[in-house]
Amino acid sequence: MNQPNRAPILNARQQEILDYIRNHGEVQVEPLSEAFSVTPQTIRRDLNLLCNMRLLQRVHGGAIAHDGVSNLGYEARRRLLVEEKSAIGQRTAALIPDDSSLFVNIGTTTEQVARHLVNHVGMLVITNNINVVNTLIHSETIEVMTTGGVVRREDGGIVGDATVDFIHQFRVDYAVIGASALEEDGSILDYDPQEVRVAQAIIDNARSVILVADAMKFERNAPVRIGNIAQVGYFVTDKEPPEQFCKLCKESDVELVITSSESDQSAQHEI
Repeated sequence: MNQPNRAPILNARQQEILDYIRNHGEVQVEPLSEAFSVTPQTIRRDLNLLCNMRLLQRVHGGAIAHDGVSNLGYEARRRLLVEEKSAIGQRTAALIPDDSSLFVNIGTTTEQVARHLVNHVGMLVITNNINVVNTLIHSETIEVMTTGGVVRREDGGIVGDATVDFIHQFRVDYAVIGASALEEDGSILDYDPQEVRVAQAIIDNARSVILVADAMKFERNAPVRIGNIAQVGYFVTDKEPPEQFCKLCKESDVELVITSSESDQSAQHEI
């Protein structure tokens, strides 16, 4: 008689690894090997098992929490790729001139853009992100407006029909948007349909759209489509995207800005 397939039972070490990733977003093989006093090969087997169970996704040198239908927690996302996101924020802020109006939406990378906007002059920033408000509120040269809507306790994002209606009242110079996942066919994806509706309204009401996302977004999955890279004027990221994605950028006249480029910081890579 055939026995039903059963999911493997996690040992204590594997459960600890899983709990850590859920709280911190990612792990690397070598630090885990040292922390548990086991070989890197043992940790790789643990990660492979957890990935086979669709609890994790493998990335170079380690793993991140699997996120096919729900996003990582805000604190875990905030801890991921901090330096890369800061570099993206700095380069994006440099693209936006003084005396501009802009939307800044929800996301840990868009929050880094706000951090690097604090010394701009004559700005109007409209946002549905409480963390962006808290970053910019002390700048005397930036006027900050918040959308209406429901505030999510987890990450300070504001969403809902009232948020969309508020955004449709404006026509701004720039929109800074993030994404939870990107695909090689140009799809820009997220998890929450309400958040996606707000992002779509932001895109529709900006003269120029700047997408900010680290290269890990090409390794992640999300179920709801925000739009396509063809709707974007600039894509600021930390590493060269996949070849097909670069080709789509070229075909759609999207300016690709790569922060890891060895060229002068003021230079942009126009694809």
